[in-house]
Amino acid sequence: MAKFLDTTGVSYHLQQLINKSNERLVLISPYLKINERIKQSLEDKDRLKIDIRVIYGKNELQPEENNWLKSMTSIRSSFCKDLHAKCYLNENEAIITSMNLYEFSQVNNNEMGIYVVKDSDPELYNDIYKEVQRLIRISDEIIVSIEKAPKENILATDIPKSKVDIKTGKPNDKPTGFCIRTGVKISFNPERPLSYDAFQVWNQFGDIDYPERFCHFSGEPSNGETSVRRPILWKNWKKAKEYIG
Repeated sequence: MAKFLDTTGVSYHLQQLINKSNERLVLISPYLKINERIKQSLEDKDRLKIDIRVIYGKNELQPEENNWLKSMTSIRSSFCKDLHAKCYLNENEAIITSMNLYEFSQVNNNEMGIYVVKDSDPELYNDIYKEVQRLIRISDEIIVSIEKAPKENILATDIPKSKVDIKTGKPNDKPTGFCIRTGVKISFNPERPLSYDAFQVWNQFGDIDYPERFCHFSGEPSNGETSVRRPILWKNWKKAKEYIG
């Protein structure tokens, strides 16, 4: 059953939600100025390579905040125009609240929120999760150079199974590819671009458009522009076609 939270409750459960995330974490807040305690928790999750998305709605980020986001390799940030929602979610819990991820709000404002546990309210949690995914899809991801990420990449169904090694160009029944979530080497197969372990995590949600981290063909960071549906970056498509013949 959903639980009502006051200001103190929102702050406490937000910290716990971050600390207990083991697979994914989404933080949605129009205003962004993260306090040191939460930064430390996020830095720890970054070291553990947890998939973290930060969606904000005001493009006047302070340089300090901007540089901190850049330094976190597992945190991908996106700008969502006209964002007013505040929502925090991991694989098991969600908070919908009036509180921004903003240090002043957490200390000075009177806030409230609703805390939802997936096991207790699966339908409500899934509704929240679907809306969170929609906000991610309509957001413009901010790359290190603070440019909009390109929207074009390659559908898995556009690519035949490879007959040559993508590194050497020589015939190979099991050419090398890369897991689009972890970057580890796997067999090149755009229809199966995840390692076994990564697939087990992905399969809990089964979202074929969920933004991933690496290009299946090159192994380079994709900044969220690959997915199970589109595992290869657009810029690598021509080269991939040359290799696969």
